[in-house]
Amino acid sequence: MGSLPHIIEDCMGVLQLFSDGSIFRSKNIDFKMPIVNDTSILFRDYLFDKTHNLHLRLYKPTSMLPSNKKLPILFFIHGGGFCVGSRLWPNCHNCCLRLASGLNALVVAPDYRLAPEHRLPAAMEDGISAMQWLQAQAMRSENGSDAWLSSDEINFEQVFVMGDSSGGNIAHHLAVRFGAGSSGLAPVRVRGYILLAPFFGGVARTKSEEGPSEHLLNLEILDRFWRLSMPVGESRDHPLANPFGPASLNLEAVALDPMLVLAGSNELLKDRVEDYAKRLKQMGKNIKYIEFEGKQHGFFNNDPYSESADEVVELINKFMLENFA
Repeated sequence: MGSLPHIIEDCMGVLQLFSDGSIFRSKNIDFKMPIVNDTSILFRDYLFDKTHNLHLRLYKPTSMLPSNKKLPILFFIHGGGFCVGSRLWPNCHNCCLRLASGLNALVVAPDYRLAPEHRLPAAMEDGISAMQWLQAQAMRSENGSDAWLSSDEINFEQVFVMGDSSGGNIAHHLAVRFGAGSSGLAPVRVRGYILLAPFFGGVARTKSEEGPSEHLLNLEILDRFWRLSMPVGESRDHPLANPFGPASLNLEAVALDPMLVLAGSNELLKDRVEDYAKRLKQMGKNIKYIEFEGKQHGFFNNDPYSESADEVVELINKFMLENFA
C-alpha cells in the first residue's frame, strides 16, 4: 500500500502542491484588510476570454467630466508570483478603487491563468488577450454597444499599462510585444507603462535577494514561485523570468513606450528592478526609476490609501500627463 500524498510545495497555505500532482487552492483566505467602500467609483465584471473563462473588472468614476474631456484608461495587472492573486482579492480591488479615483481614469483589471496548473507563458498570453479585448471594445464603441465603454466618454488613445510584481513582469513583456506606438492594437494606443517592483529573476543572486527577508516575502518564497511558474525544466534565466538572460531578446533594438518603474528600498527584488531600469536607460529608452526609502514589496498594493501610496498616485498622474498626446 503506497503512502498518502504529501505537500511538496506550500505557498503560505493559499496554494499547495502534493506529491501526486494534485493541487489545493484555499477559498478561505484571511486577508486581514477590509474592502474599501468608495461610492465615487462604480465597478463591473466582464468575461474577456471564453476559452479559459477569464474575467476582468472595470472601475469607472461617477463624477462628471468637462464636455471636452474623456477618461484615460489604466490597465492594472495584479501580482502574486504568477501563482496566486485575483481581481477579486481585497488588495487588488482596493488598489483599483484608489487608482480610479486618484487618477480619474477607467481602470481595467484582468485576471490571468495561474501556475502551476498553467505555467508560463500562459499569463503572458492572457495579458495579450485582455489588451486585444480592449481593442475589440474600442472598435465597437462608436456603435454605442456598451455605455461603460463609449468613445464619447473613454479615450482609447490614452491607455497606460500598470503591473504590480508578476503583473509588472507581464507589463514588461507587453511593452516588448506591442512596441512603441502599439500599432497592432489600433485604435487603442498605449502611451506608457508603469512597473511596480516587477518580479524578475535570475540564476545569479543579487545583494538585495541575499539581504534580510521582508515581512511578507523571503528568498524561499521567490524561488518557489519560479519553480511553480516556469516551463518545466527551465531555470530563472529563462527569458520570461530574466529580461537580460543568456537567451533573452536584445532589447537595444526594441522601441519601447515610456516607462515609470517604482520599487521600495527594502525589497528583495530591489537590485533587479534598479538594474532593469539602469540598463534600459543606458540603451536610450525613456525610463524613470524611483525608489521609496524603507518600503517593502507590496507597499502600495497592500495599503493604497497610505501617505506613500498618495505619492505613488501623484507620480503616476504626472507620468500620464507628461505622456498624453
